[in-house]
Amino acid sequence: MRTRVARLYAAHDLRVEEQDLAPPGPGEVLLRMAAGGICGSDLHYYQDGGFGPVRVREPIICGHEAAGRVVETGAGVDLAPGTLVAVNPSQPCGVCEYCRRDMPIHCLDMHFMGSAMRLPHEQGMFRDLFVVPARQVHPLPEGVTEAEAACAEPLAVCLHAVARARDLLGDLAGLRVLISGAGPIGLLVLAAARPAGVGGITVTDLTDAALERARAMGAAVTINVATDPDALTPLQKDKGQVDLIFDCSAAGPALRAAFACIRPRGTILQVGVTGDMTFPLNALVGKEITWRGSQRFHAEFAEAVDLIGDRRIDLRPIITHSLPLARAREAFELAGDRSLACKVQLTFGTEDTP
Repeated sequence: MRTRVARLYAAHDLRVEEQDLAPPGPGEVLLRMAAGGICGSDLHYYQDGGFGPVRVREPIICGHEAAGRVVETGAGVDLAPGTLVAVNPSQPCGVCEYCRRDMPIHCLDMHFMGSAMRLPHEQGMFRDLFVVPARQVHPLPEGVTEAEAACAEPLAVCLHAVARARDLLGDLAGLRVLISGAGPIGLLVLAAARPAGVGGITVTDLTDAALERARAMGAAVTINVATDPDALTPLQKDKGQVDLIFDCSAAGPALRAAFACIRPRGTILQVGVTGDMTFPLNALVGKEITWRGSQRFHAEFAEAVDLIGDRRIDLRPIITHSLPLARAREAFELAGDRSLACKVQLTFGTEDTP
């Protein structure tokens, strides 16, 4: 049995190739992949060969947010052929210090599909056929589209960010909240925050198209900081007016604006990632700001599947483009153009029927 894969060799060197595939063993399931979203980290790999210390050092199959349909199962797996499932790419070891302390996100032996953090790299899900451990798949009900199912992973990231905010601040209802960056992650933080009781959320971005999607997802106020930077001035009055900021841009100017808008002893949740950058240390200290990171997810993946399954969160407004695997390079170029695209997904063919 053979399958096509999208394999990245270096920055901008993405090739669709074929490779052999073994049948599923005990506890495994063979999936025909249906849709896979291009994430910010995938883009960093494609555009720059990595981000910060994480570099592509050998060929890697990209993709860690994807869904597929069951084709065949190994012994001990009870999943009907045709079942739509979201694939959880996170595989903590369960036995290291952090797993034992109920912090599996920080597992010392984490295997995360499509990640270049470790060597050999963990191969990802941009392929027609894929064999995965059955414990990694989460079925979805009838009526959910394959494109929606593939958004479980980024939604889980954002649910975890909102959970981190609740851990720090308790009830979020009534807080003045700003989201910096209206890309896929910013919009999904917006979607995840609303069920937590957060209302009246302000979203900032550099493009009108992104802000239009933010309004469709429920933003109360949107600000284009490229064309109307003065619109932030009222939020900076009296040392800052915002209680909680989710920075989803990881852009220096946006982060400096966040430090200006946050009130003394306010909280900034850092969701976006990049390489090294400068930041206003004086404001961090002088305003006694709490600046916390948020990475990945654990239990939130199952929560994301449930929310997608009954459409308590409707993700369809963020999915702007779907291209077939054969056009993977075009899809990556499109995903990098935020004036045109939000969530770009690859779709996978049926040529390689086992």
